Amino acid sequence: MTARSIVVLTLLAGAASVPAAASAQSTRAVRRTIPMTDMIQRAFAAGTRDSTGAPGRNYWQTRVDYSIDARLDPLTSMLSGTETATIHNDGDQEMPAIVMRLDQNIFRGESPRAYPTVPSENTDGMMIDSMSLDGEAVDLNPDMSSLRGRRGGMPSVARPTLVNGTQTSAIVVLPKPIPAKSTAELTVAWRFKMAGGAGGRGHRMTARWADTLFQATQWYPRVAVFDDLSGWDTELYLGPAEFYNNFGRFDVRLDVPAGWLVGATGVLQNPEEVLTATARERLTHVLDSDATRTIVSADEEGPGKATAEGNRLTWHFVADTVNDFAWGTAKHFVWQATRATIPGKGPIPVNMLYLPGRARLYENAANNARHALQFYSKTWIPYAFPQLTLLDGPDAGMEYPMVIMSNQGAADHEAGHSWWPMTVSGDETRYGWMDEGFDQYMNILSAADRDGKAPDLDGMGQRYGQISGNELEPPMMWDANYAGTMYSFQTYSKTPLMLSMLGGIVGDSAVWRAQSEYAKEWRFKHPSPWDWMFSMQRSLGRDLGWFWYYWLFTTEAVDGSIQNVTTAGGRTTVTVREDGQMPSPVVLRVRLAASGPEIRPPANAVRVDDRTYDVTFPVDVWFGGSRTYDAVLDFGGRGVEQVAFDPRGRFPDKDPSDNVWPRG
Repeated sequence: MTARSIVVLTLLAGAASVPAAASAQSTRAVRRTIPMTDMIQRAFAAGTRDSTGAPGRNYWQTRVDYSIDARLDPLTSMLSGTETATIHNDGDQEMPAIVMRLDQNIFRGESPRAYPTVPSENTDGMMIDSMSLDGEAVDLNPDMSSLRGRRGGMPSVARPTLVNGTQTSAIVVLPKPIPAKSTAELTVAWRFKMAGGAGGRGHRMTARWADTLFQATQWYPRVAVFDDLSGWDTELYLGPAEFYNNFGRFDVRLDVPAGWLVGATGVLQNPEEVLTATARERLTHVLDSDATRTIVSADEEGPGKATAEGNRLTWHFVADTVNDFAWGTAKHFVWQATRATIPGKGPIPVNMLYLPGRARLYENAANNARHALQFYSKTWIPYAFPQLTLLDGPDAGMEYPMVIMSNQGAADHEAGHSWWPMTVSGDETRYGWMDEGFDQYMNILSAADRDGKAPDLDGMGQRYGQISGNELEPPMMWDANYAGTMYSFQTYSKTPLMLSMLGGIVGDSAVWRAQSEYAKEWRFKHPSPWDWMFSMQRSLGRDLGWFWYYWLFTTEAVDGSIQNVTTAGGRTTVTVREDGQMPSPVVLRVRLAASGPEIRPPANAVRVDDRTYDVTFPVDVWFGGSRTYDAVLDFGGRGVEQVAFDPRGRFPDKDPSDNVWPRG
């Protein structure tokens, strides 16, 4: 999801300066280890996760395959359907229940929601008409007084369910568990009104414009994730935070009025049944060049022109190894297409379906999407899917596998989500920074590449010093579903600041290589934050426990300064102080005198120009607990004219003005 749709909290970053007395301690304890929760320790003990950051020897994950038939009635805005979800319990634990996601219930007036969620319309939410498990009917209206008496609070009655309640998560309790290493088939018939109207904010899923354009997202009853970390994921969908979904195969048939074009996750299986011969012939040329080709023009409208003849048509899509399915349809779409050439894979189609009156919003969309797919494929791992489709509509900043609800404005960001979480699929609900934060960071790299420049990450890490200490900020490891008013900063904005500092320590290109290795080993899997931390450490060849602790588990900052500079015997001693709790390497930019003995730089110095060097002392100098460090500079007796601490602005600092000597 693009950060534009989240409340902007920049004004909150102006934290008041800390009185000098508050930071006057002469010593501090530096934590160098990563907190390990019970959840991740259990996974290590079971061998499903590994302390190297790679999937463990016993790693497993649940797979859910869907077969869905859905029908849209534009006049009533009702979407109805039936689905069979085949649940592959590939783990080593039995499933005593099935947890379901019913995100459309957020439009019920009594549904729990997080700040700042305001639905665009109140509806009856997701209505379940029938349900069966392995062919046996589920009781949709059980006697609630009997829902007691079994271990863990599970009832002993047959197949009670809480699916027609007011929340976005529901439990179907089973008379006997689904054994490990087995499958079960859950069949559901459902319907809901697709919400429309203006004024909705803090969520996605405003689904329609009048009765002529619909975006279908979070639109079918989903089986929640059952994993080695927490068992069933029972988090509610509250609006701002996003998803945690199983991978699987989707076989989907969409029944819409003839003349309405459809774009969706997956590959269209029956073009000869739903497209005109003209459109099919035009599609055969899309991969020939980077030119943008019109498949269905604004003048080609209605049955027999935009689509095949008929009253209603069924569009059949199949997508394999994806963690969701989304689609959109409209009475008056223009359909254009181009290609993106994926390194190591070849060309794939990039489709754009938009309203004729909004063509200006798509003038650069093809180029932006193409660049994103090609650049991120080169930077991380190749784009994993056979196509990408951009869909117009009320949501102009949301991502799903192979489908982004976007015009040119968010095309780079939303296409970037094809890597996180559509390929590397962490728990976005809890740890949104693992997809939105990574995406915000790589958008900086992409924008620079698009302009033919090197990315400039200087100054970003330093900015966090102005935010650290704000009472409203949750740590990044706080459950993002309950992050409150600074959700946007926690989930989107802080990660680029953190990775700016990491690049200042190990080098930006080293960060990119390590992130690429992480993507390769967690492709189509579900990594946790610990998996990412340990994977990065292994790739970078460094113990970064102190770094992860302060950035991810606290809201502390560095707050460094140069206290004093003295010269004696041809050596210059720079006294650096850190008043924050977060340590950092001591990086000094040293400007030498214009004349004097021949310059002989020390081994820890890197040349900037003829008289300027960056000198680095490792973060270890703080591990003894002192708040000051005397950095000794010896350039063969050459005098020092100027010194600056953290010259590239990579470390969070409340007052950078005291980072230079002489002052001013």
